[in-house]
Amino acid sequence: MTTTRNIHGIRRIYELRNLRMLPYDLDGPLQDDMSYAPLSYDPRTQRGSYFMRMEPGAVTIHHTHASREEFLVLEGELIEDDGTVLKTGDWVVYEPGSDHHTRTETGCLLLGLDWDPSPV
Repeated sequence: MTTTRNIHGIRRIYELRNLRMLPYDLDGPLQDDMSYAPLSYDPRTQRGSYFMRMEPGAVTIHHTHASREEFLVLEGELIEDDGTVLKTGDWVVYEPGSDHHTRTETGCLLLGLDWDPSPV
């Protein structure tokens, strides 16, 4: 990550090709076939943005969202637990309280964002 300051404020640039991916344990136990790189993600609040990589054959642990989860499929494909196939370029939104698990046969790279929506 490169941080710069100019007259407009602070800018951070994350170069995906140079990011160090960490072992994935955001849904409970460590999952060896998944990794992530926190961008603005804060493990204490469980809010923010991150890259997530799933190796071919990886399956997420079934989980319920305390916040809104949004993700963009950057590479590969995902298969949701209801059989929906998500492809590169698909943007997915899970509202707080929703639950699911996801798997991949091809492997994939996601840009994820966990945040609290404004009350309506």
